Amino acid sequence: MIRTAYIACLAMLHAVPAAARDLADPAAAFGVRESVQSIAMSPDGSTLVYAQPAPGQGAVLFAVDIASSAVRPVMRADGVRQRLGGCNFVSNLRLVCGIWGITDYEGVLVPVSRLAALDTNGGNIRVLGERDSPDQEYIRTYSGSVIDWLPGAENSVLMMQSFIPSGSTGTRMGRREEGLGVVRVDTSQARSSTVEQPRADAVDFITDGRGQVRIMATRGVRGGRGLQASVTTYHYRPAGSSEWQVLGTLDMRTREGILPLAVDPDLNAAYIFADHQGRTALFRVKLDGTLHRELVASHDQVDIDGLLRIGRRNRVVGATFATDRRQVIYFDPQLRQIAEQLRRALPNLPLIEFIDSSEDEQRLLVWAGSDADPGRYYILDRATRNMNELMLARPELEDVPLAPVRPMTYRAADGTQVPGYLTLPPGREGRNLPAIVMPHGGPSARDEWGFDWLAQYFANRGYAVLQPNFRGSAGYGEGWFRHNGFVSWRTAVGDVNDAARWLVGQGIADPEKLAIVGWSYGGYAALQANVLEPGLFRAVVAVAPVTDLETARNEWQGFSNAANVRDFFGSGPHIRAGSPAQNAAAIRAPVLMFHGDRDRNVGIRQSQLMDTRLRDAGRRSELVVYPGLDHQIDDSAARADMLRRSDAFLREALGIR
Repeated sequence: MIRTAYIACLAMLHAVPAAARDLADPAAAFGVRESVQSIAMSPDGSTLVYAQPAPGQGAVLFAVDIASSAVRPVMRADGVRQRLGGCNFVSNLRLVCGIWGITDYEGVLVPVSRLAALDTNGGNIRVLGERDSPDQEYIRTYSGSVIDWLPGAENSVLMMQSFIPSGSTGTRMGRREEGLGVVRVDTSQARSSTVEQPRADAVDFITDGRGQVRIMATRGVRGGRGLQASVTTYHYRPAGSSEWQVLGTLDMRTREGILPLAVDPDLNAAYIFADHQGRTALFRVKLDGTLHRELVASHDQVDIDGLLRIGRRNRVVGATFATDRRQVIYFDPQLRQIAEQLRRALPNLPLIEFIDSSEDEQRLLVWAGSDADPGRYYILDRATRNMNELMLARPELEDVPLAPVRPMTYRAADGTQVPGYLTLPPGREGRNLPAIVMPHGGPSARDEWGFDWLAQYFANRGYAVLQPNFRGSAGYGEGWFRHNGFVSWRTAVGDVNDAARWLVGQGIADPEKLAIVGWSYGGYAALQANVLEPGLFRAVVAVAPVTDLETARNEWQGFSNAANVRDFFGSGPHIRAGSPAQNAAAIRAPVLMFHGDRDRNVGIRQSQLMDTRLRDAGRRSELVVYPGLDHQIDDSAARADMLRRSDAFLREALGIR
């Protein structure tokens, strides 16, 4: 049986468990970036490419011959001028990689991305997309992205491309095309031909995986000022037709409508997300003029939030959602069987993902992990029924005792049961511990069961950690989302504070040793929790926090999405009442903040303003600035420094010896 082969192989890999070991420098071990930043498999299944962190924010791309295990470097990104995104194979010997960075344009930080094609030996580098020119009318922030890998068309792809006009009006010089279009690109020569003419109102295109563009998204402008409207209209083409017909719309303000994800050419149907009884569900819609809609996957408690695809044609094979744990509904019976067999063969690694595959899908790249295992990569050969472990996501933590994560719920002040995750120090009873409430970022996000390097670090240092999915979190339907955690901040932050009370009420937390730690929106919630209820927490750590909602609304002025950002934050009394920097005098606990000075998501001015307001109010505040780093603080040394400083700050503030 195939399962026997898996178990035999894995038994050889893990036959002699290593002894548990202590860490000489926990902050360095937990703060280091994952060893695999991205990974992909060649069409013939013989080669892998993966990006590994280099010093700072840099990365090195390696190619691995699977048969011989020979490894060779392909390219390096220094992390300063450019950073390496994901790479994928165009053919067995050629790649397309995303390159991105943040540039200062007329005093404003602007994210910029490009696509580059190169051979797997690092040669014949070609930049894809329209070339920049000195007289183009505005900065090119986005050059394009691959929307179809065109299996069988050697070294060619379909690329959604940004067109920018240039040259003087009324002359024969320059380019006048503007907007998004689709081009077919020969990546070896960087030569392209237009497949879909650029449109100023186009924002997305979706193909059928066989080279045919079947769906287009458009969005108008509001106020005649070039600002994007809130409603996106989706169009489709019936098979064999060149005419666009309306598929549906999505309103970003009300979140009502549909979101197309993929096209199945065999079924002549699109997969879409749409509302079903107050939660997001997955439907199939016929692209034959009837728009007949069929419910494919739904859940009565949470949203269906992901579509699983595999292979060169991005074949749809399943849908995914998260209750207390991530779960998968497989449409492909063979992959379902393999996933079930893997879970039995890897009982301590219940989270299984098919990361990539060969073109014939006979060789699979698999990731498996858990709450107490950061993850391992495997190659599974379906023909030989052999599976071999390739590499670890975090080798620095191998054989280090990590903490199990327990899904739980707690009662909010109004009686609502709020889900969350509790992580206790390894080997410790959950009684009278120093404790941390750790609200997630977003706010349109949620925490899940699995490995979390921040929570695991603090558990390693002796803290109990509770991560609440407060109202305002995504994934639980529109009723739970409640506009978002800024507009409905009193409910969201109230739930966060109720998590702290639950820890104390259960006897898990020592009320004198209770802290709150958060990143991005989580940092906002960490500060605002102390505005809402001063004295509940004894210490605050906030990483890249939003601190002033009016400033946040204005940070995207000059960008086409400025009006939609302002809609997201809303207007009214909550703008002032919900801003920690406007209410700094209410905060009693000492505050430690971290921020990168190249943060485009949340400008560093937010933390600087908070620091100033706290000091003016006579409160204790410290701001640590990381030069050259952005919102993710994606630098192993900086992250280790942040963890070290946070632990020392919390121990001093909470009186932990």
